[in-house]
Amino acid sequence: MTQTGMISHSATPQVRDLALADLRAALLAGIKDFRRTPQFGLFFSAVYVLGGFGMLSLGAGHVTWTLATSLGFPLIAPFAAAGLYEVSRRIETGQPLSWRAVLAIVWQERTRQLPWLGAIIVIYFLFWTFLAHMIFALFMGLSTMTNVSQSWEVFLTPTGLTMIAVELAVGAVLAFLLFALTVVSLPLVLEREVDFVTAMLISLAVVRQNPSVMLCWAGLIAALTLLALLPWFVGLIVVLPVLGHATWHLYRRALDFDEKGRHKGRP
Repeated sequence: MTQTGMISHSATPQVRDLALADLRAALLAGIKDFRRTPQFGLFFSAVYVLGGFGMLSLGAGHVTWTLATSLGFPLIAPFAAAGLYEVSRRIETGQPLSWRAVLAIVWQERTRQLPWLGAIIVIYFLFWTFLAHMIFALFMGLSTMTNVSQSWEVFLTPTGLTMIAVELAVGAVLAFLLFALTVVSLPLVLEREVDFVTAMLISLAVVRQNPSVMLCWAGLIAALTLLALLPWFVGLIVVLPVLGHATWHLYRRALDFDEKGRHKGRP
């Protein structure tokens, strides 16, 4: 173990079989961590909320841009997520919690694998916004000459409703793929000396071995995030840190390391 608390060697993990009970346990553990240290959760969730307002200001006046950015912005703050994971890790291992210690870990992540994962997430997000525009243009055609930001009638036509359905279907597939790539890889690169490609492959393996459970987890994240977005993002202040802490606990339940890698058995 290094001074940062990170495992200094790489250990090959065994993917566990997960059940819905694991999702419930992870979510309850996330709530417990947030209630124990709300100051950290509120701080890191503020990064997400302020980022969301910034993106919405960029897409102001354009319905599809606003939709794409409002759904995508929670995915582009891996460093804030790392802060939440570190808080949960320290609570779990009984290490002291301080702003200096937690922020130092987040700062040190800039020289490790997390920026590579962040870059992939950003590129993925930009690809989705481009694809959303392409789908809009293909379906709406000349109707884009109207001011759709002030009139919703064009979206209530058969073509408009079909376009919305395609946008949602394509977006759901891409979102789940991104979820599969990052749900385990983000906390994994925080705790272990492992490259980001290996981390993403391990994350995919977890989803592949537990498709129904992880699909439920992705759906729960999407539903809670959408509900939190409705009251001008206020709900994100609580929902995001709880989900961040819960993701750490689900990661701990999803992987078993060998005798050199410590955690064996369910936490």
